[in-house]
Parts: sequence; structure tokens; C-alpha cells
Amino acid sequence: MKITPVKGTNDYLPGEAALRDHLKKTILDIYTENGFQHIYTPAIEDAENLDKSEGGENLSLIFNILKRGDKLEKVIEEGLTNANVKDLYDLGLRYDLTLPLSRYFANNRNDLILPMKCIQIDRVYRAERPQKGRLREFIQCDIDIIGTESSDAEVELILTTAKALTAIGLKDFRVRLNDRRLLHAVLMDTGFEKKDLESVCITFDKMDKVGIEGVCAELEEKGFPANVVSAFRDLISGGELTLDYIKSKLTDKTPAEDLERVMADVEELSGGSVKTEFDLSLVRGQGYYTGTVFEVVSDEFSGSVAGGGRYDRLIGKFLNEDIPAVGFSIGFERIFAILSEGDLKIPGGKKRIAVLYGEDDFREAVKKADALRDEGNIACLYVRPKKTGKFIDNLEKNGYDGFIIVGESDGPKMFGS
Repeated sequence: MKITPVKGTNDYLPGEAALRDHLKKTILDIYTENGFQHIYTPAIEDAENLDKSEGGENLSLIFNILKRGDKLEKVIEEGLTNANVKDLYDLGLRYDLTLPLSRYFANNRNDLILPMKCIQIDRVYRAERPQKGRLREFIQCDIDIIGTESSDAEVELILTTAKALTAIGLKDFRVRLNDRRLLHAVLMDTGFEKKDLESVCITFDKMDKVGIEGVCAELEEKGFPANVVSAFRDLISGGELTLDYIKSKLTDKTPAEDLERVMADVEELSGGSVKTEFDLSLVRGQGYYTGTVFEVVSDEFSGSVAGGGRYDRLIGKFLNEDIPAVGFSIGFERIFAILSEGDLKIPGGKKRIAVLYGEDDFREAVKKADALRDEGNIACLYVRPKKTGKFIDNLEKNGYDGFIIVGESDGPKMFGS
């Protein structure tokens, strides 16, 4: 049997787990202090819900769950074809927390206060090709506001997320913003048809990875007319695409005005500590976004560390009526990877001390451990091994701050002192 975890998943040593717990607790505390309430949804969702969720390319990354027992045997007996392969499964693992939240709201709306302000910090799953920064199982930290069309919701989400990122140690980050309505208007102005906009957006979302030429090449591969792709290239490459410039080209200026207000409110209410910028190339890959989209980028961490947007029609798939909603998600795994490489010490954490004792000193060891706990420490009992030096080295590697050997010293010896 294999002892390594499945590719794209990780085991975490005690020190790593402690850092992850600290980050999650810090984020949760900030979210809670700002009025959001914690909820939980199942990791397993109905396959039909997932397939119809407009999750962009994430729909090709769903872990589907086979039918069980008689239901599976019946499908196999009937013979498999490309046409009925979906009959093999009826469930799947969630690829993000937004679709489950939408179903949750539809199921529980009569028991909820509107606008609903909620927190989800949980695992999600995508059938990625495993590589650095691409996991198949990972944590997302989401806050969402459901039930209001006001752009005040975007401002509140951005400010709250900025507080959480600051609390876990991020500095010098900024918030990039765009609006799907504005972007769609620009794309149609260059010649793309309304029915093709989502496909164009999925490709445009790759620009930070493949550049404008890579985007245009993929658009041509998709069969879009060369003159339309050329007009698109000229627009994107033609100098500074400021919000004022784009606004001047729009018949309906509402999306641009909404963005202006959000950016102004964020900067004013944060006292200038949260910087914002308009970026027409910001798309966000999920097809369910309907309005504002945003992400946090950090030069210190070389890329995006959080993102989200407005999805006013996703809940309507369950209720047959549109419910306004907007959410923001922190890229937990990326932040954890960077902070763990920096040998971050958990601030204000309790000291973890090992109490080593001989087999005849158990009672004395328990008394010393309790005394250490009374002083605000974490104390763990270990029978003293023969190779004490190697054991002590492993204690430090596993997140201990010090140790005490019963019968040899009255107080603990701290590592690094």
C-alpha cells in the first residue's frame, strides 16, 4: 500500500497544521468581528447542480462520484456510449463554495436575515494536473453578502477582506476592479456577438499568463473572425485603458459609475491604506459573475491572493427569481505556502513545552506539566528516550518551543535561547 498522499493533496506536520489553524482562526475572527456569520455546507453536491453552475473551465475539473449498487449496475448493463456517460454519476465534489452557498440560501431563505452576511472556510476539490501552486484539495476562505443590489456590499467585502489580509501579515497589496457589464459592452463594441461573450471572457482571463498575442491566438482558434480579433487586439494594445476612457465609450455609464463609487469609498473609508485600480483585463474565470469583479494582488507575493465578484443570477437557478449576491474569497493555500517558507512564528501563541521524565517520575512529571499549563503554556508528557539528543532535535522541528527534563532542572530550556 502507498504511504504518500494522493497527488495534489498534502499531509501537514504539526508545525504546519498549527500555522494553518492560526491563519484560519485569524481570518475567521476578523470576518466575525465585522458581522459575518459562519455556516457550513456539504462537500458533496448534486451533479446536475454542479453541471449547471456556469463555473467556467472549473466544470471540466469536477470530481464526479459514481452511482452506487443497482443504479450503477443498470447503467453498465445498458451499455456505455459517449451520449450517456453522464448517467454513470449523480454526485460530485464541490469545486468552490459559491454554488453550495447558492443552494444553501435557496433551501434556508425563510430562516435567514436579509441581507445575509456569511462566512465559509472549508475544503474544495478540483481535478487539476498537480503542480506547484495547483492542488486538488485546498481551503477557500469566503465571505458573501446575499440580498442587496447596492454597491455598498462590494465596499464592505473589500474592506473586511483587507482587514483579514493585514491581520495575517500581508502588506502593500492593492485591489484591482472591473465590471462584467462594462467588459461585455467593450467586447461587443469591438465586434463580438452577445452569445459569444462568455467564451471570449474565459480566454481573456488568461492574459496575465499568455499575454495579448496568446489570447488572440486562442480566439482565432475558437473561430472568431480575424477582423474582430484584430479590433480587440488594437483596443487592448492601444495605450492606457483608464476607467474614464472606457466610460466615455459607453452608452450606459452605470457600471463605470458604480466602479468609481466603490473605489472612492474603499480608499476614503480605509484612510487611504487600501489602494484600488481599474483593470479592464480582469475577468475572473467563473461564468456566473454578472457585475463587479475584483481581486487583491501583492507585489510581495507576486500575484493574486484573493478574488471575487457579483453573481446576481446564480441563486435564481434554484428559485426561478434573481437574488443579488456578491462574494470575496481569500487564496488560503497560496498565502500559507508563502508564509510557511518564511519561517513565520505565530504571534501571541502559547509556548509548547515537552516534559521528559523517567518511568519512575510520572507523578512528578504530571505536576510539572500542570504547573506549566497554569502559567499559560502547552505541556506534553514524554517518557525520556535513550537517544535524548535526537528526540530533542525532533521536538524543535515539530514546533516545540522548549523542554524540561524532570529531575534535572526546575524550569524549561527554551530553543534558541
